[in-house]
Amino acid sequence: MAKRCPLPQGRGRYVRKETDVIRWGGKAWRTLALTLVCLVGWTVPGSAQDHPKLDKVLNKRAGQVGHSKVIITLATGFDAAGELRKIGGKPGKKLGLIRALAGELSNGQLKRYADHPGVASIHHDRPTRGELNRAAVTIGARAVEHQWGYSGAGVGVAVIDSGVTPWHDDLTYSGTSPLVRTVGGQRVSAFVDFVNGRLLPYDDNGHGTHVAGTIAGNGFDSRGTRAGIAPAAHVVSLKVLDAAGRGRISDVIAALQWAVNNRAAHNIRVVNLSVGAAITESYRTDPLTLAAKAAVDAGIVVVAAAGNLGKNAAGRTQYGGITAPANAPWVLTVGASSHQGTVTRVDDIMAPYSSRGPSAIDFEAKPDLAAPGTGIVSLSDPSSAFYLSRAAYLLKGSVTTAYKPYLSLTGTSMAAPLVSGTVALMVQANPALTPNLVKAILQFTAQKYNYDALTQGAGFLNALGAVQLAKFFKTAVAGDKYPSNKSWSKQIVWGNHRLSGGVIKADGNAWALNVVWGSASDAHGDNIVWGSRCDDAACDNIVWGSVAFDDNIVWGSVRDGDNIVWGSAANDENIVWGSDCAGANCSNIVWGAVSDDNIVWGSAEAAENIVWGSGGTIEGYVWGTSVALETPLFEDPNAEPANYDVSVFENLFAAETTASTVTTVTSSVTGILGGGF
Repeated sequence: MAKRCPLPQGRGRYVRKETDVIRWGGKAWRTLALTLVCLVGWTVPGSAQDHPKLDKVLNKRAGQVGHSKVIITLATGFDAAGELRKIGGKPGKKLGLIRALAGELSNGQLKRYADHPGVASIHHDRPTRGELNRAAVTIGARAVEHQWGYSGAGVGVAVIDSGVTPWHDDLTYSGTSPLVRTVGGQRVSAFVDFVNGRLLPYDDNGHGTHVAGTIAGNGFDSRGTRAGIAPAAHVVSLKVLDAAGRGRISDVIAALQWAVNNRAAHNIRVVNLSVGAAITESYRTDPLTLAAKAAVDAGIVVVAAAGNLGKNAAGRTQYGGITAPANAPWVLTVGASSHQGTVTRVDDIMAPYSSRGPSAIDFEAKPDLAAPGTGIVSLSDPSSAFYLSRAAYLLKGSVTTAYKPYLSLTGTSMAAPLVSGTVALMVQANPALTPNLVKAILQFTAQKYNYDALTQGAGFLNALGAVQLAKFFKTAVAGDKYPSNKSWSKQIVWGNHRLSGGVIKADGNAWALNVVWGSASDAHGDNIVWGSRCDDAACDNIVWGSVAFDDNIVWGSVRDGDNIVWGSAANDENIVWGSDCAGANCSNIVWGAVSDDNIVWGSAEAAENIVWGSGGTIEGYVWGTSVALETPLFEDPNAEPANYDVSVFENLFAAETTASTVTTVTSSVTGILGGGF
């Protein structure tokens, strides 16, 4: 690795890259002189650190967290298995044909083991079949595992849903990492039943099992092809939905309380809420959203599905269908996209059913980002209601099983766990991340399509970019080159303002636990500052501690933030819901107007025209099923699982995205076909 060039000490700021001097502490440093200083002792990047006995992949992973499957080629007379056990490794198959042994080592032990004189070389035991289902390849989750070995090991994800299957091969673990938690052979570290009070895991509905598999399935029954996003994370299953997929918000609140009380014992860093309820009051007073805030204040990232109310009963696009607790600013709200049955991101589109913002009553910009939610394949439970009612969407695996182990479902319920799994990978890479910083990284690295921010949020999920930036923040110091990729949105949605033209600072006060997302100031009354202005394309030499106002991105300033809902007289700076209004007269998009055109709810009074659920308004209920949605099958349910190559992930991005923009609502809302998330 190249030797880091230290910056001079003292207060000052980095001046634009193209200038011929750098000023620091009032002194001028000639660019040429600084360059010569940096070149002293410089070596080819990586050459001094690479171990000659490790292949390229393992050299990248060496010293990092996590474990790697390896193949060890041996010197004559060397007992590889015995030595492997001495340093905590797990020996596997003997490969006598090439004098080698398969096994598993922690990444921190790779160089130590390679130093042994009896080891000829160590290679990554890379998979020969698929790299997971389409969604995981499309968002870059498998690329994360391929490049850095992150698998979510040690990270607990609380799934507040309908429970979890008592047994599934894809929830087992056969590795040696001491971080991975299992109970009875399953990576389900705890199960609490708030519905029936049963003690052992079960899922009479099937929704929770699907969600858990999307997050943490390891693909055992498909030889790895249908693995989840964080295949070594452990699940905390908190059952709040009954066999019909319904429950009470009081049980959701109790489950959130349990997660907060037991977060240390199970290292719960993420809560997944693929459930939702009607918005009947402001998020400032709603017990459900306030319970979610308490979890966020405790350092837990709360991920919630946006809802499936993107269309009205006539099939027309509508805005304003976000559900609770996804309406709260402190919650990470996920809308749904569709990968269209392909791996490439070029043809990805927003799912028409995905709920759009703004939120009812408070009129807040939501969702925060979008992730694949259409035709998502995950785990089935043969004893669940879904196994019978969704029989046409069951899929076989690659090994012989007593039942079809996989199920395809559609909804923002399926999109949310893709984000939850990504958060587990981010936290494994950088345990110091706060919920606000997690959201900012996800938005900043998302891929922006041609949809308005009330439809897609900051863009489509990019797990590889999110983990890359989270990993960078763990060790970044002044002078380090900021990661960048042409596909990143390089923006965040702070409250109702879209901010761009800068980069996220790891020490920004916006990321503190006591700061509500979108606030103008922190608890000390200081203006919220989320980043530094970016004066060159690569944002080189970002100084994390910079306090110069001119160099910082401050929320809400006219220069730095476009309004997403209302508030600016300049129409070209507004992202106006429901209309592509380009003229001075936008009378038809005044909130609560009686005109039939461009009205989301047709009333400003508590979203009167939204019918929450298939049976009408059901106050106090939550639901999590996807039965109201048509689920496309992108593959033959009786065929071998399809396989995809993760090595070309960067090529999945197009130079420019050209998805269609949806901006116009053509009629008032008369009802919603609903129920599912």
